[in-house]
Amino acid sequence: MQDDVTLLGEDDLALIHALQVSPRASWTELGGVLGIDPVTVARRWQRLSDRGEAWVCASPGPALFDHVCAAYVEIDCAAGETEGIVRALSAHPHMLTLERSGGSNRVLATVATGDFDQMARYTLDILPAIAHIVAVRASIVAHWFAEGGSWRIDALAPDQRDRLRPPAVTAATARDRRHVTPLDRAMIEELARDGRASYSAVATALGTSNSTVKRRVDELTQLGLLRFRCDFARQLGGWPVAVTYWASVPTAALPEFGYAAIRLPQTRNCAAVSGAHNLVVQAGLHSVAEVTRFESRLAALHPDLTIAERTITLRHEKLLGRVLDRYGRSVGVVPPDVWHNAIHVDQLGD
Repeated sequence: MQDDVTLLGEDDLALIHALQVSPRASWTELGGVLGIDPVTVARRWQRLSDRGEAWVCASPGPALFDHVCAAYVEIDCAAGETEGIVRALSAHPHMLTLERSGGSNRVLATVATGDFDQMARYTLDILPAIAHIVAVRASIVAHWFAEGGSWRIDALAPDQRDRLRPPAVTAATARDRRHVTPLDRAMIEELARDGRASYSAVATALGTSNSTVKRRVDELTQLGLLRFRCDFARQLGGWPVAVTYWASVPTAALPEFGYAAIRLPQTRNCAAVSGAHNLVVQAGLHSVAEVTRFESRLAALHPDLTIAERTITLRHEKLLGRVLDRYGRSVGVVPPDVWHNAIHVDQLGD
């Protein structure tokens, strides 16, 4: 990975926003909206991708969270051991996101497993057994109001967004198959590596037919089990600050507050959780100065909101399976596999 650091330009951000709206749009469609020829669009994307500055990947669909178990997991590490622990945890397919926050010895992870029992095993047995992890606290997600795949930057005009926005999908009926099969998992793994991979490329990798891949991608998307998202190096794109708020509202007010919070353009994730606080809100911001201003906007949504803690992420180490460098560029990928049963743990040195 190159050492020079260049901020993303307006043209780059416009392309990224277009791919956030329609991650698998053709170069012709993208070029028509952006006002440039398809060859230029493809070349620009290839440059961003080669540098690890932006990428498209498969992402959990909103309905998938009804079939798996997710949690925010705070991990305390022994002094001086955090980097090694993060390196080991980055290889775990259940570790979707890893953030260094709240001090040099604390890690905040977003974890997903196939079911509740597996989450219990992972957080009670596996993680505490790793050398130099001194504490693990899991807040189980009871409901996602929004997750990071729906977050958008603001680089396109409204009419450009409307031209790219795909039509609403209708729920599958006769072919409604909600069970995720081994072939589905293999397909999702390929698309986690490259969310713009052609159906033929995925079919070749899996030894199946183009029609099988396309049909099942369409099914999983229609069922809300799969979606695609475009991510980018946020430090280079003008969103260097990520903040997590641990908050509480009266239980009856959770739906009202949650759906109001996700309408704020800065909100990346919002979830009702277990524990001392019943709500987690995560936001992407342009500067540290915005942390208090955004908190004020949250407070204005409900009179009984209590924000107990706000933690600024010092560094994203992993983002939905992408291993990142200190500038947020992708340097590797560990495809998420929440159904993976044989969780492998590298025991760190004593």
